[in-house]
Amino acid sequence: MDHFLEEVVVKRKRGLDEVLYYLSLVIMVFAALIGMMFISSSITLIASGQFDWFSLVFGLIQAAIAVLIWLYHDRLRTEYEYTFTNGTLDFAQVFNNKKRKSLGSLNVKTIDAFGKVASGAFHRYISMQNVQQSRWFLNREAELYFFFFQKDGNKRIIVFEPSQEMVDHIRHYLPYGAYQES
Repeated sequence: MDHFLEEVVVKRKRGLDEVLYYLSLVIMVFAALIGMMFISSSITLIASGQFDWFSLVFGLIQAAIAVLIWLYHDRLRTEYEYTFTNGTLDFAQVFNNKKRKSLGSLNVKTIDAFGKVASGAFHRYISMQNVQQSRWFLNREAELYFFFFQKDGNKRIIVFEPSQEMVDHIRHYLPYGAYQES
């Protein structure tokens, strides 16, 4: 029997993020308009034989601000997607339900430890030297879990927020002794 489960983690308290998202759109439009006005006035001044560096540079800075906001404002609406298929857990980051970035895949059978972040085991692993951390969660108040594993001599910890059903699926495929309760 195949074990398949897909979860999407969204931020629970999104009020400030929504305000920032719409505010960024307004700032983007105003920066683009101001930038185009200053750039067009610079072009007009060049045609008449006068040149104003300030207008050109200010217009280019405003246009650059508008472009950067356009490229990155979707990150204010970030979600994480966990897909579990027969012992393999895939992680992805989704921006505004438009762009999807694969974060990696993990075979649960090869991990060294799995447990709750609130446990002493997590603090033991996180205090090790040269541990690379990946935090793929959005809600700090949620019950967070961790994976600890070593790959190519590098120690890694992944912290994420699965549901209890996902935890049960993961525990089914864990190697003996990998689940850390305390």
